[in-house]
Amino acid sequence: MNKVARIDLTKRSIRVQELTDELVLDYIGGRGWGAKILWDEVPKGVGPFSPDNKVVVATGPLTGTYFTGTGKTALSSKSPMTGAYGDSNVGGRFGVELKQAGFDALIIEGVSDVPVYIKVFDGEVSIEGADHLWGLGSIEAEEALKRELNDRSASCLTIGPAGENMVYFASITSDFGRQAGRTGIGAVLGSKKVKAIVALGSMDIPICDVESMIEVAREAYEYCFKSEGQRAWIRQGTMQLILWSNENSALPTRNMSEAIYEKADMISGDAMESRVKIGNHGCFGCAMPCGQISKVKEGKFAGTVVEGPEYETAAMIGSNCALNSIEEVVKLNRLCDELGLDTISTGSVVAFAIECKRKGLLKGVEADFGDVDGIIRLVEDIAYRRGIGDLLAQGTKRVAEKLGGEAVRIAMQVKGLEISAYESRAAPAMALAYGTCDIGAHHNRAWAITYDIKVGRTLYTPDKAKWVVYLQHVRSLFDILTCCRLPWVELSLPLTYYERLYRAVTGIDRKLNDLLLVAERVYNLTRCIWLREYPHMDRSSDYPPPRWFEEGLPSGPFKGVKLDREGYERLLDEYYKLRGWDRNGRPTKFELRSLGLGFVIEELERLGANLSES
Repeated sequence: MNKVARIDLTKRSIRVQELTDELVLDYIGGRGWGAKILWDEVPKGVGPFSPDNKVVVATGPLTGTYFTGTGKTALSSKSPMTGAYGDSNVGGRFGVELKQAGFDALIIEGVSDVPVYIKVFDGEVSIEGADHLWGLGSIEAEEALKRELNDRSASCLTIGPAGENMVYFASITSDFGRQAGRTGIGAVLGSKKVKAIVALGSMDIPICDVESMIEVAREAYEYCFKSEGQRAWIRQGTMQLILWSNENSALPTRNMSEAIYEKADMISGDAMESRVKIGNHGCFGCAMPCGQISKVKEGKFAGTVVEGPEYETAAMIGSNCALNSIEEVVKLNRLCDELGLDTISTGSVVAFAIECKRKGLLKGVEADFGDVDGIIRLVEDIAYRRGIGDLLAQGTKRVAEKLGGEAVRIAMQVKGLEISAYESRAAPAMALAYGTCDIGAHHNRAWAITYDIKVGRTLYTPDKAKWVVYLQHVRSLFDILTCCRLPWVELSLPLTYYERLYRAVTGIDRKLNDLLLVAERVYNLTRCIWLREYPHMDRSSDYPPPRWFEEGLPSGPFKGVKLDREGYERLLDEYYKLRGWDRNGRPTKFELRSLGLGFVIEELERLGANLSES
């Protein structure tokens, strides 16, 4: 659409700018734009809740095009969780409406002194009062906005009370059941007093070669519809992974002290399908709709409805907190969605708090593993920052640093972001993926555990590092093109379809390797954002938590297995070598120049990052 709206909340002004050739060609879209804009405009020392921090809401060239899974939106900001680069993406159709309203991206800066929402309707952007929405849950706010606008086809991004109260891991909800969950960007919006962003448009998205786009899309849809995996995916979505992870000693249990949950069948995809599932929901254009609509039919939580649960939620607030049933998972899922909390970090923080209480490290926690009522109260206290919830709202890393000692050892996080739902003591490639992820520990960048299972769970061979780097480029590419990776991940849709679609949509003739080079450029740029913020950052930042190195798995086929420190060091050395980084994890000047990132060198050296030549 060739338009970016810059929204200054302090001045209550809106400027519309054209995209630069540099953004379009060198960074493509989505998180690529987010990373470049944050490098250019958010310098070292700007706090996540400072008016000078910015939130970039970006589509990509594939958003809203005729193809499966093109409803994604990427959000980027300086993360409250880590103090450095953060991004998160959300499905549904917000990005489609934003584009059809005439804009490729929004840059939100400054801070409002009163609650507001941002309205983007058919070429017009406005800042509207939101006093009447402040205090509502995320889903409640979406419903209220759609009633107010008298148009249910509008798409919303909303925050809940957790975002308003600047809980560090606050999420953003869209289209009832989709979340931009990770890195706390919901809290950044809350700090700026932005309750919601709503978009609706009717403009055509320009396509270079419509016939070629239709041809490649029809081939891709046919491929997906014929896939055996498609039907299983629609039945349970990611929830089929609960039993898979349990069987593979990878299911987070009781703050990742264990990897096998004795009640996994009670929170599994089968339990969901037989007890609570009432329907499916898919994102824009999806050929394999994985959204599960669930409703509790009996018991004290009867009537609770949620889009979900998904695997990450069921694992992190289910087995990791030792919940007893799928109904309890649905209740906590809906509660987190309404409060606007990332279920991954929430489950990790709650489980960490309970273990700390059990070990006598933390007072004021009135919940225990399996105690659903106590966990509900604790989650609410976190969202409203009441009592012990005020401390826990800062995330496991900060709590552990304040408690010290044993708490640091059992805080399941990397770089400040809680580890998502794969216990990895018997999965070195997955552990490396978590350690080197550029937003903190998240599987989104490299779901490498399947490779561990394929080649050997306890091997520390160079090919594992190579696979992690490859995944970090491919999976990042989806967030740059801004479309869903699951057709490729789950149905093995060939990546060449995306190369062909990009060419048809943009008219730019780029091979897959050229696109992956952009992903590599962006991954190195985000590393440089980290180095700018923490110039003395070294390889110790790329380590998973001590527990995985010091405690063997307590049960199952990998009983006694833990990460081997020397083996992990070898993997990390190989990873750095493949990336062209020095042994402290800093990109060399040669690598930066070869990727077109030479412009970062002077500033990093001025700050003391000490980059080597090659």
